[in-house]
Amino acid sequence: MVMIRAIIRPEKVGVVLSELSDAGFPAVTKVDVSGRGKQRGVKVGDVFYDEIPKEMLMMVVKDEDKDDVIKIIIKNAKTEQKGAFGDGKIFVSPVDEVYTISSGLKQL
Repeated sequence: MVMIRAIIRPEKVGVVLSELSDAGFPAVTKVDVSGRGKQRGVKVGDVFYDEIPKEMLMMVVKDEDKDDVIKIIIKNAKTEQKGAFGDGKIFVSPVDEVYTISSGLKQL
């Protein structure tokens, strides 16, 4: 299993979650986050925004589903056909163990 963490623009969350659910991946944790990428923030007029609001979607999927989930996120989180600065990042990490808190059982 792998954990996928996608940091995306807030206005893209609805469509990404909908497409993931339609594809059979309804289990997602969503967290409000803020930060900046290589561009070091954004200047709009005289105002400089050091930290930009984003949303982080976290989900654990089977190894064989990883590529499908990533494709869905990329397709629906882009702001333009080619994409733009600030569209976000996807991080993939291995998951060694998972336990259900209510039962205490280890999941495979």
